[in-house]
Amino acid sequence: MSFDAVQTPQERALGHVAGLSSGPPLDPMLRVSLNFHPDRLTRGKPILDSLAECGAYVSQFVTGTSNGGLTAYPGGDRWRWESRIFNGAYDNAAAGERPVYGALNCGRNPVGAAPRFGSSHFRLTARTLERTTFCYPDSCLEPSDFGTAERMGLVELALADHRDALDDCIEAQVHGPVRLDRDVEALVLDLCYRGTAIEDAAGRLPCPVEWHPGFRLTVGELRRHPAYRGQEFIELGARIAVGGVLTPRLVGDAARTGRYDPQAVKKVWHYLARFGAPWPVIDEAEHRERGDEAAPDGVR
Repeated sequence: MSFDAVQTPQERALGHVAGLSSGPPLDPMLRVSLNFHPDRLTRGKPILDSLAECGAYVSQFVTGTSNGGLTAYPGGDRWRWESRIFNGAYDNAAAGERPVYGALNCGRNPVGAAPRFGSSHFRLTARTLERTTFCYPDSCLEPSDFGTAERMGLVELALADHRDALDDCIEAQVHGPVRLDRDVEALVLDLCYRGTAIEDAAGRLPCPVEWHPGFRLTVGELRRHPAYRGQEFIELGARIAVGGVLTPRLVGDAARTGRYDPQAVKKVWHYLARFGAPWPVIDEAEHRERGDEAAPDGVR
């Protein structure tokens, strides 16, 4: 019997990516974050209630939901990307065996490493780094640069790149179960959920709850950036806003009504995440260096 025959899909995937990786060991103080929207539904149930019931964070192959593209099925884009990156390790694996996706918070951002995918995040423990693989850029872009905790040359590569702030993150794939009672240091929520059902639901999870300063974007600031996603999404954001201000809670309320195209609501979230983030997600000097639009007013 060959050695490969007794390896798990996770072991085969980790071994393959390790062979593609180079660079120094990862700073053990860094953490992977799993960004998500805590007020969304999964299969008709509030996501935090589902998490409390199952006790684990699972991939879109299991949930059938995602804050990115919904392509997690045999032959779909997510399936194909995983087959390529992990050399077919998961091609015949059950949905629950596949990795979950996050990002390396190399900038120690209070809102997590990938706010594009949600206002809140689970911050994973240091021990999960041992079974995490990394790529840059995102796996949907067919990356050729990979890393592991022992061989991590991606941080310098990402820092030298010039991508939009929402896209400039090192993707992380965590192999094996992500249990909330063992693998999560904290659930970090946006302050807009204080005193709401989201806070109550978070309190039923078997992990600590923390808070970050909160996303907030005025309609006036929103209207300064028509080229970012498009004027139609600015107008939708203005309709969703209350008192001339957008927050994650308001965007979530709009998403759950079913009155709006989910992709359009997602573009409004991109505006809020990019221009209404707690300061600094990306500081003013870095804005100038990268040639981005001027740092937005009202979020310093």
